[in-house]
Amino acid sequence: QVQLVESGGGLVQPGGSLRLSCAASGFSFSSSAMSWYRQAPGKKRESVAVITSAGGSTNYADSVKGRFTISRDNAKNTVYLHMNSLKPEDTAVYYCNALSWPRYWGQGTQVTVSS
Repeated sequence: QVQLVESGGGLVQPGGSLRLSCAASGFSFSSSAMSWYRQAPGKKRESVAVITSAGGSTNYADSVKGRFTISRDNAKNTVYLHMNSLKPEDTAVYYCNALSWPRYWGQGTQVTVSS
């Protein structure tokens, strides 16, 4: 059974940093590209970052380019999202998703950027 467990969210001041983690199980993690999405209140879920299965290529939404970095550790079945220079508009619930198993979602982790 595919399971995705996000963690690492919290309350942070503008300009601060956080590292999100997503522990995956139930599928061949090293064979699947992975992505991070976010959903702010009243808005649609949007893709934030994508990383290929081996980690050799990444892609980012324009709104986070240069501030966020996606990475993965295939030995630990974990994908990360390093977030720097956080802005209030980054406030959202963040989710990871396996591109090979797009129907499965974790519970998400709340990120709140506020002074």
